[in-house]
Amino acid sequence: MKHCLRYFLFAAFVFQLASGAARAADDFLDEIDNRLNLHLLDNNVSVRLSGLIDIEGYYIQQPAPGLILTARDYLVNPRLTMNLDVQIGKHFYFFAQARVDRGFDPADLDAEARLDQYALRFTPWDDGRFNVQVGKFATVVGMWSHRHDSWANPFISAPLPYENVTAVYAGEAPASKKDFLGGLDEAKYDYNPIIWGPSYTSGVAISGHFGKLDYAAEMKNASISSSPEVWDATELGISHPTYSGRSGWRPREEWNIGISASGGPYLTPEAAVTLPRGRDIGDYDQYTLAQDVSYEWHHLQIWAEFFESRFQVPRVGNADVFAYFIEAKYKFTPQFFGGLRWNQQLFGSVSDGEGGEARWGSDIWRIDA
Repeated sequence: MKHCLRYFLFAAFVFQLASGAARAADDFLDEIDNRLNLHLLDNNVSVRLSGLIDIEGYYIQQPAPGLILTARDYLVNPRLTMNLDVQIGKHFYFFAQARVDRGFDPADLDAEARLDQYALRFTPWDDGRFNVQVGKFATVVGMWSHRHDSWANPFISAPLPYENVTAVYAGEAPASKKDFLGGLDEAKYDYNPIIWGPSYTSGVAISGHFGKLDYAAEMKNASISSSPEVWDATELGISHPTYSGRSGWRPREEWNIGISASGGPYLTPEAAVTLPRGRDIGDYDQYTLAQDVSYEWHHLQIWAEFFESRFQVPRVGNADVFAYFIEAKYKFTPQFFGGLRWNQQLFGSVSDGEGGEARWGSDIWRIDA
């Protein structure tokens, strides 16, 4: 009994020291936060600078899954993210996000600096019924893009629909049905998933809400499945735009239910010379329909998204794929949580060129914890 009491008192002492250190660290960070907030021109302009430091570590069984790009069994991926938020009066808002890391997706590359997002938003009315913004920013399709950074995403990786590459190749049309069904080569970064992460494509969007209903629509320079190389308007113009939208309904405070749709060409200009005679990249679209639902109650959060996508593939026809994930996060204490995610992707069939049909991808399921 004496030993137990001694251990208890020692543990309480250590906990008290740790709590004091945590409070001191919080005070230090709060002071930094205050210094990174500026108010100018009689408080008509507010400037806030914030950031995140992430260090990701991967131990991988080759070949590397998803959009992880390394031939080694391990990968360390540090990342610095800096956010700039500027509120100008009541009606204008500007934001930008820059990163220093080893590539937009985890890769065995040298460090690079990159401007991932920037946009100017105009809100003519104070009630939020209508907003318009222009720039380079995350897609309105689905809901994962709103919580994809490491502070909000319970997992290191993205859900399967956002990172599992398919046999669709945006930079080159398949020479035949057999070529399309031949599988992926080693350059998997050239292939497209259903939706590439948060899809920071460039363009213009409108959004707003009326009571329990909200809406968003966008015109972007590239499809939701396009790779980061073409997200900048300087890399790929707006001559073949993609149109996307989402409508949402909040029947109660804890529920959010939405439906999204997207359509537009997914091939890049490099593919033009490989197309059948008389065809253009604008003749081949990706169409996607998505449903999302989320529920939050006390310490529990649940999200689910479902994607039905069709790629119009030259010399092949319609290639259909269905993918979804169901995800739960439970917060045990303010500092600790647990998360579990079930992912699945199912491929349709296309003609094999020999009178039969074959699936154009391997069905896959994955559990993240």
